[in-house]
Amino acid sequence: MNAIVKIDIGLLILRVGFSGFLFLHGLEKLEVALSSNINYTDPIGLGPTLTLILVLFTELICTVLVAVGYRVRWLSIPPIILMLIAVFIVHKNDSIMEKELAVLYLISFIVIGILGSGKYAIKK
Repeated sequence: MNAIVKIDIGLLILRVGFSGFLFLHGLEKLEVALSSNINYTDPIGLGPTLTLILVLFTELICTVLVAVGYRVRWLSIPPIILMLIAVFIVHKNDSIMEKELAVLYLISFIVIGILGSGKYAIKK
């Protein structure tokens, strides 16, 4: 197996793995959205409903599209923004261990955004 094929397989695993797990977080938030009482955090002042809608868009729609490799460089931007807010606003006073998951997602989506989808994708 040559180096280019290995890189493309690595990018596929990175995209599908991190997108899949962030998607699962979105499913948990979808339950909140479907409840009759939306009480969601509002870290940047957009209002809890709009914030939840944007988070759901990012965690459910963007992650699926990144996983399949569609417009990966553009669609990695919402997860990057979401994780920047999580790390530097929502968890600003928390220890690094409490921020760890958000930092890992942030790093992974930055790498995905820089490297793109690789060969195994719907569209680059």
